[in-house]
Amino acid sequence: MSIPMITVVAGPAGCGKTTWICQQLGNRLCAENVIYFSPGSGNVPIDQVRLSAEFPEVKVFTDGQEVEFLNQLAGAQNIYIEIGFYLQLGAIKQIIGNVPYQSVAILPSHLKDSEYHIWGEKIVKGLDVETSIAQNQIWRSPTNGEIIDEDSLNEFWYELSHGAYGKVSRAKGIFDVADGRALYADFVAGVGITDFLELDLPRHLEGRPRRFSGLEIWGQNLDDPTMRETLQDCYLSDAAIAQYQEQVKQILVEESIQ
Repeated sequence: MSIPMITVVAGPAGCGKTTWICQQLGNRLCAENVIYFSPGSGNVPIDQVRLSAEFPEVKVFTDGQEVEFLNQLAGAQNIYIEIGFYLQLGAIKQIIGNVPYQSVAILPSHLKDSEYHIWGEKIVKGLDVETSIAQNQIWRSPTNGEIIDEDSLNEFWYELSHGAYGKVSRAKGIFDVADGRALYADFVAGVGITDFLELDLPRHLEGRPRRFSGLEIWGQNLDDPTMRETLQDCYLSDAAIAQYQEQVKQILVEESIQ
């Protein structure tokens, strides 16, 4: 069996691994017959959903789809595997065995002589993120079916990025908001706050959405109970959701007539 080029991408949290892969896909004339797999994200596949929305022609695989992923290798032209910061670099061998691959390490310029330098055949300069992981913890929360008030989301994200719930090194999430859009949120300590990105997904205006939403936070002394309680306070009730969706549909109808 002939296996096409496999590119395995690794690096610290928030350094730009998924962004680099998106850049490679964007530079291609066509992203057909390309597959992407990022193991270890469990039931919070944020990067997978983001990449799938931006490049719907790419076949994206999540945890639990390892067999399907391996079965697709021979038919793909290019394969990208992203190793999250929470996995050991040796995890790639457990995924593809002895199949050859190109290793790409996305690293901040200040990081020297790390395990990534030994592992990576190609070193790419990424964002200058903090690389200390002492006492860091990861917190994940799927929010499928929830619709969040956008103003409340902005306030929560501001508090999150300014230390209200602990020292956050990295945070990312996908949220459904009242007007039917899905927003991607991203924060990396020391890099600054970026505006929310609207994902290229259909507007959901019929009750509670069945697509993925959720967030992942990496940091120290995270206040899990307060974060959960604050998020709960941001979610809209069924009655509020129905009211918002009806208003948006009326606006869309009026815009289509004009």
